[in-house]
Amino acid sequence: MRITVLPLALLCLPLLAVAQQQEQEPESQPARYLLGASLASRPEYDGASTRQTKLRPLWAFQWGRWRISTSGGSAILGFGRDSAGAGASTLLVNSNRLRLGVALRVDSGRNSGDASTTQGLPDVKRTLRARLFANYSLTPDVNLGANLSQDILGRKGGLTAGLDLGWRFYRSPTLEWASGIGISAADATNMRSYFGVPASAVTATGKPAYEPGAGLRDLHAGVSFTRPLSKHWFVFGGAGASRLLGPPADSPLTQQRNGTYANVGVAWRN
Repeated sequence: MRITVLPLALLCLPLLAVAQQQEQEPESQPARYLLGASLASRPEYDGASTRQTKLRPLWAFQWGRWRISTSGGSAILGFGRDSAGAGASTLLVNSNRLRLGVALRVDSGRNSGDASTTQGLPDVKRTLRARLFANYSLTPDVNLGANLSQDILGRKGGLTAGLDLGWRFYRSPTLEWASGIGISAADATNMRSYFGVPASAVTATGKPAYEPGAGLRDLHAGVSFTRPLSKHWFVFGGAGASRLLGPPADSPLTQQRNGTYANVGVAWRN
């Protein structure tokens, strides 16, 4: 069955209507920033059976409605509500319950030689992605987020979309726990770049040709914690699982549909 990402895009429309009814937050806010590092273990790529563990720096800086950060940096700085992700972003609507914004980030693509399973496939070129994101607070501790991300340079990155529900289920002065569940989808261009096998690569890869269409990409869930060590220092971590759906689940590149990840880190924020 062919599924498009249009229904996920339409989910943003009710949030736009609510924005007109929300009281705007004050514009004058002090600059905030974060520096840290995270050790993460996850599959080599979505659908891989082999894993990789990497130590990554992370940082984030925000001035008013403008922010720039690495992947994961914005959430632990305290901006997890907006679902902006990595890169440079700005908020167009910033109310008590609704945040709506746009972001730009560099997408590194995929070097097919990085994994034995993808050797012989065309590389996915580095590109620039534009992202529209929205997050609505159902309660102070429950948030619904949606996003659309488009390759704006036409380098076969395509369009992706996501819908996530987050819940902060425990909070105290010394510890905070949160969980979330979400679903993602992509158009045919993105699917073919990351899960397809073109006919021209059949001999080089030894895999059958596969040309997926648009559809659901994965279902994911996770849990995370943050624990202060002092006024500025804190440790954080999380773990989760995902299951490939739709065209990715049927791809000859997929060695297993289920995947898990875990990370732990330390950071300083003002």
